[in-house]
Amino acid sequence: MIITIDGPSGVGKGTIAKIISEKLNIKYLDSGAMYRALALYADMHNIKENDSDKLKKLLIDIHIQFINEDGIDKVYLNTEDVTDEIRTNEISRLASKFASLEIVRGILREMQKRIVRKKDYVAEGRDMGTYVFPEANYKFYLDADPQIRAERRANQLEKILGIKVNKSKVLEEINERDELDKTRAICPLHPAEDSVIIDTSELSIDNVVNKISDRIIIDG
Repeated sequence: MIITIDGPSGVGKGTIAKIISEKLNIKYLDSGAMYRALALYADMHNIKENDSDKLKKLLIDIHIQFINEDGIDKVYLNTEDVTDEIRTNEISRLASKFASLEIVRGILREMQKRIVRKKDYVAEGRDMGTYVFPEANYKFYLDADPQIRAERRANQLEKILGIKVNKSKVLEEINERDELDKTRAICPLHPAEDSVIIDTSELSIDNVVNKISDRIIIDG
């Protein structure tokens, strides 16, 4: 069984997907973490999105793993734990730029399909239900007002980084990333035609989890 949860940055899809995976006792795929890990690796090696030769080598060398350590999901880039490093706004913006490249999306799409093959998964991202798993059993698209998303994102960054974050700057970055994600030529962000759209602006995490769980239980 494949459940996809898509939506823009700061909408809560990562938190929701983790809870749903635990509730249903199935695995969780954070596709955004894969793009961020790639962006971090490129940044570490000073590789720009327009340097196709170096980018091809990067895609051969990179190895991304999701490992659960003592109940905590970790993201490993080759042998290094980069769970916190990939959550910065700088890496998020850079990830959107690399995500607009066909070669990058093609390679990561195949990685994602290989990860979930013959397994039950909740797959979260921006194109899970539209381009990666169009035949998914259940598809959900979460959305929210940009201002609310900016507040959520700022709070998340403050928790991770331990410093005060400028929410106006975060809102500006979210709007910029939305524009990049929705207008890119390759796999733009949009709800799948058969997805259930949920506006999370005024909903608690439990409200959203229940809406998704109820749909799966009723249909199942």
